[in-house]
Amino acid sequence: QVGLEQSGGGQVQAGGSLRLSCLYTGYSYRNRCMGWFRQAPGKEREGVAGIYTSDRSGFIDDSVKGRFTISQDYDLKTVYLQMNSLEPDDSAIYYCAVTDLAELCAPMVPTRQRYWGQGAQVTVSS
Repeated sequence: QVGLEQSGGGQVQAGGSLRLSCLYTGYSYRNRCMGWFRQAPGKEREGVAGIYTSDRSGFIDDSVKGRFTISQDYDLKTVYLQMNSLEPDDSAIYYCAVTDLAELCAPMVPTRQRYWGQGAQVTVSS
């Protein structure tokens, strides 16, 4: 079966950087959207960035555009989220997620995701 294993996260000061990784295990890696969501306490889970595993499309939320970059190592079936210039508002639990077979990453909404990683805490202090 499909599984997602996350690594990364932690606490940094404002302006710092972190990198998250998500390893896809299982069958049919191609033709899916792998992406990242985040959820702060008491708030909705929101889409941050996504990448189509066949390199056909991608998504990045306006709130992180220019600061976060999503990338893929196709051979390793691993997706990364490089987070630069972190701000306190970026603090949340970050979840890796993947859709079923799809052709687009957008819209990056929780209801489109089939499998989820375990989550990683990201805390940005001022």
